[in-house]
Amino acid sequence: MKAEIITIGDEILIGQITDTNSKWMAERLNEIGIEVHQITSVHDDKTHILKALQEAEKESDLILITGGLGPTKDDITKNTLCEYFDDELVVHPDIVEHIKQLFAKIKYRFTDKDIDQAMLPSKAKVLKNFYGTASGMWFENGDKIIVSMPGVPNEMKGLMLDYVVPEVRDRFHLPYIIHHTVHTYGLGESRVAQRLETWEDELPSFIKLAYLPSYGKVRLRLSARGDDKKVLENGLTAELEKLKELIPDILVGFDKEEILEVVLNRLFTQNKVTLSLAESCTGGSIASRITSIPGASAFLKGGLVAYSEEVKREVLGVSHEAIRDHSVVSKEVATEMAMKCKEKFNTDFAIATTGNAGPTTDKTDKTVGVVFIAIAGPGGCTVEEFFFGKPREKVIERASVKALEMVRREFLKNQENSLFD
Repeated sequence: MKAEIITIGDEILIGQITDTNSKWMAERLNEIGIEVHQITSVHDDKTHILKALQEAEKESDLILITGGLGPTKDDITKNTLCEYFDDELVVHPDIVEHIKQLFAKIKYRFTDKDIDQAMLPSKAKVLKNFYGTASGMWFENGDKIIVSMPGVPNEMKGLMLDYVVPEVRDRFHLPYIIHHTVHTYGLGESRVAQRLETWEDELPSFIKLAYLPSYGKVRLRLSARGDDKKVLENGLTAELEKLKELIPDILVGFDKEEILEVVLNRLFTQNKVTLSLAESCTGGSIASRITSIPGASAFLKGGLVAYSEEVKREVLGVSHEAIRDHSVVSKEVATEMAMKCKEKFNTDFAIATTGNAGPTTDKTDKTVGVVFIAIAGPGGCTVEEFFFGKPREKVIERASVKALEMVRREFLKNQENSLFD
């Protein structure tokens, strides 16, 4: 079964909002074995919407539409659907009463104008929206299903989970689709592919591999599709075991629950190891990544954004001589930042970053993109120099990811050498 998602709204096409609805819907459909064939965004324009619907019906069995169901004149989805299905809007008394009850809860006065939200196509199966006034609409055109839902994310999600997903799952025989994602850090996409070439060529026909690279990491997504869930699960398990033997040095975790920040959280918390941060060029990005995971307070004692030379010297305690002789972007200053941070916060490990994120290089002789990352731990301090290129956002993200990768590596090395109490 193929599906298409159509989002309606000028606000998406001009970049005013980000379309998160399509991503969420695609994930839910994939979970029940439905392949999303295409995602389309269209203007609040009748001709554009009609054309998108006509094209979608040629290729897809299930078409999900979001947006354009509000009470204002620019919300034209209902009228456009009436034209498409040769239908008309009629008042649904149960929806009128539903809207009145919603308004009563928030002490909002119901007016005659609000009845417009209860005007719905007569041929549609109405999907009551418990989170707002815009009802969902379920149409069937031969063997095609078209569902229109509001664009407000929590309202769309409610209709998807309450009506759409259960109904589609119960009515159709759907294949199983199982995904497993492997998170790797420290090696580029082409190098990872070289290692896996023979293994990838020998994968069973029902398993596909996709490379999903981003700054500092490459995700490997294994997808199995078929009618026998046990065969798919056993096949994936066997291939994952083979994969682990091929990339032990760069493999960090699996699936959504084991991104680098989560793995680091677990390692430090379980071993009662503490961490502190001294960030310059990353400007707090490392702290943000770590604290985005619940429970970070168990191991992260604190951090300092030592952005200026004065703060590096007067607050963190980096020596004037190190800055004078080597500049703030140097191996020596990164080392002192990490060691002073570890001492100041009294932690087992400390991360320090200093570099030129751009667009200028300030008072240094290093080019934009050069970053030094230092990790201070029980066994001393490790520091590495990197060149992350441009633009600024790329430098910050790559440096932040590399710093977390390095501190994990140093933790494992120290653990192996029994340097913890």
